[in-house]
Amino acid sequence: MRENNKNICELSFLAISENESFARMAAAAFVMPQNPTLEEISDIKTAISEAVTNAILHGYNQDAKGMVHMRCEQMGEIFTFIISDEGVGIDNVEQAMEPLFTSKPELERSGMGFSFMEAFMDTLSVESEPGKGTRVIMTKRLGADVPSSSFDE
Repeated sequence: MRENNKNICELSFLAISENESFARMAAAAFVMPQNPTLEEISDIKTAISEAVTNAILHGYNQDAKGMVHMRCEQMGEIFTFIISDEGVGIDNVEQAMEPLFTSKPELERSGMGFSFMEAFMDTLSVESEPGKGTRVIMTKRLGADVPSSSFDE
């Protein structure tokens, strides 16, 4: 791999459920040049899916007038994914991140979105302000579970 390998991609799309799969595939395509494992691809796609779904369902209350923004950044083997919206925001981020907490029980939501993001990515942070939207920042280091060999030297 080249030193200082850097890349950035930004996408914005309408906050409709059909675009969740688009976001997943775009994130997967972004990391493909670094030859991720199937597990790494699956982890990234799951985390992106959860973040985008949260923006659509919770950020905009399923109002298709809002936009979801996704920024993908690469610096070497470290990938950062930022999913943001300008929706209703989160009153209590700490509570929202608790497993099984959901603000939409009527939609039969499991309340595990942030837990999945945290489990499948290396880092997760959530920034939100009521009435101004939410920003989810996740990082994933590719190759973290791959033992190095003497051929790498």
